[in-house]
Amino acid sequence: MQIRPHVFTLPLLCGLLLGIGASTLAGCSTSKVAAEALPYDRAIRVAADALLDQAQPFSSMLAGTQRRAVVLDPTLDADSGQQTSATQQLDVAIGERVQQARYFELVPFEAANLKSAEYLIVGSVSRAQGGHRLDLALLDLKTGGVLAQSSVLARLDPADMKPIGYYRDSPVLMKDETVEGYLRTTQTRAGNQADASYLGRIGAAASINDAARLYNSGRYREALVEYRGLAATPAGNQIRVLSGVYLSSVKLGRTAEAEGAFGRLVAYGLAQKNLSVKFLFNPGSTEFWADPRLTSAYGMWLRQIARQASNAKVCMDIVGHTSSTGPEEVNDSLSARRALFIKQKLSAESTELAARTRTIGMGSRHNLVGSGTDDVVDAPDRRVDFAIVDCAA
Repeated sequence: MQIRPHVFTLPLLCGLLLGIGASTLAGCSTSKVAAEALPYDRAIRVAADALLDQAQPFSSMLAGTQRRAVVLDPTLDADSGQQTSATQQLDVAIGERVQQARYFELVPFEAANLKSAEYLIVGSVSRAQGGHRLDLALLDLKTGGVLAQSSVLARLDPADMKPIGYYRDSPVLMKDETVEGYLRTTQTRAGNQADASYLGRIGAAASINDAARLYNSGRYREALVEYRGLAATPAGNQIRVLSGVYLSSVKLGRTAEAEGAFGRLVAYGLAQKNLSVKFLFNPGSTEFWADPRLTSAYGMWLRQIARQASNAKVCMDIVGHTSSTGPEEVNDSLSARRALFIKQKLSAESTELAARTRTIGMGSRHNLVGSGTDDVVDAPDRRVDFAIVDCAA
């Protein structure tokens, strides 16, 4: 969907029913937000206030009644699918604004609260011309309809894009159909339905949030139990769950279980026809990062990628990427050499992959972060993608 970053409108939907009767909104109007990018701390408040302002006509209908429960599914970086310092700040601002509203009560996004909650807030931060775009949406959990949506352009410090906790540790990017459905919902205009692939798994999303909270607090054994339980359900067949089983197993020192979990994670990615792995290289080099704490699992990763690709009999493009540091022609060459390095490693594990893989160097043209800091912040920019392609006849 094409977005014009210089104009932001906040539509009110006439005739919208909030589930408390057949009252109709009056004074339906469209308010506009300033065209220039705002400082991030101000932009997140503006975005949250704009979202809740669209619910302002409901305040008279809700006056004297019980406050309505709303949950917040933590916001995501739209380009990487990660939770970051920036999205964490956005979550805090939304929570503060909702708590100040007379007609809503924010309750934790937990599986136990979904039965009583009436409304849901989702949000994303994405790169855009002139800054970063913040998108928030308010949903009716009973109907799946989007009641309000706001968009604001912000100036974001590269340091704020640092992934947090579970997302920092994950070996892969968190983009699959469920995450994409969440991100599409954040940009869905009021009066339309939320993405079905996301809402259909909202219960699993709350349980995933519970498990991630356990992982982030160092309660790895409990997190593994949660992730295993989710993995045994149809709704749990998604990248965040499979990655959670792997990460929790690693933290508990369960090497064999971790390798099996990574193999399932790879198989899932190949079935989705795309897998993005965060291999870290030394700057300007095709050698892996020198710190074994970060790279000790790479041999196992490569072994499982080779094994799963061989078992699936797929053909792959191995696509190398670099950060934005350095001249474009240097990055193009470096990314191609890194892709070739990975191809050689995979071929050593499974000789048949030599004929079923080809390498592509994308340089820094497909950066997801673009900070050029060459650290954990822009690790997604130094990824290697495995894209499934048709095998040559």
